[in-house]
Amino acid sequence: QQAILAVHRVRDGFVKARTAVANQIRGLLSEFGLVLPQGIQILRHRLSELLDDATHELPELFRTLIRSLYEHFKTLDQQVQEHEVVLLNWHKNHADSQLLETIPGIGPITATALVASIGDIHAYENSRQLSAWIGLVPKQHSSGGKTLLQGISKRGDVYLRTLLIHGARAVVRAKGYKPDADTRVTQKCPANVVAVA
Repeated sequence: QQAILAVHRVRDGFVKARTAVANQIRGLLSEFGLVLPQGIQILRHRLSELLDDATHELPELFRTLIRSLYEHFKTLDQQVQEHEVVLLNWHKNHADSQLLETIPGIGPITATALVASIGDIHAYENSRQLSAWIGLVPKQHSSGGKTLLQGISKRGDVYLRTLLIHGARAVVRAKGYKPDADTRVTQKCPANVVAVA
């Protein structure tokens, strides 16, 4: 479990580095008047043709610099994909991980992270204890019989919380967020609040 968590941490580092390089490329291009929309896929598809396009009067030194950054981006992208293959192979050999994947919003990456992080599920008496450990419960300031709950605390496992919330956002987006008359949470709350809830 510790080894698979190490793979998760390394993969996450490569993802952050890839995002940083992508943002750097977009920022440098925008200084020359070439604005690319956000997104890794757009950068993959449009950067090569943008650099090969002779109509843009870019200095050759700048084109070489961007090509070098793009090669670094592709190397990081390949490393992310290699680590995802390792995680998928581990996922295929663990029944608990496959069972978690059946929950909407949880894919192989989140399932493997949960199984590897939690370990023995019987260490938690109920789901609230697990939620508190991950950091998905409100911060509490209560005294004298008065209960005061605030927003979600930043304590707990940031990586797991991030994966779960991204999965929930995907479910909300896939179902098309519409306020539901039967659910109090969805009547007044924005889509991100619904996803976290």
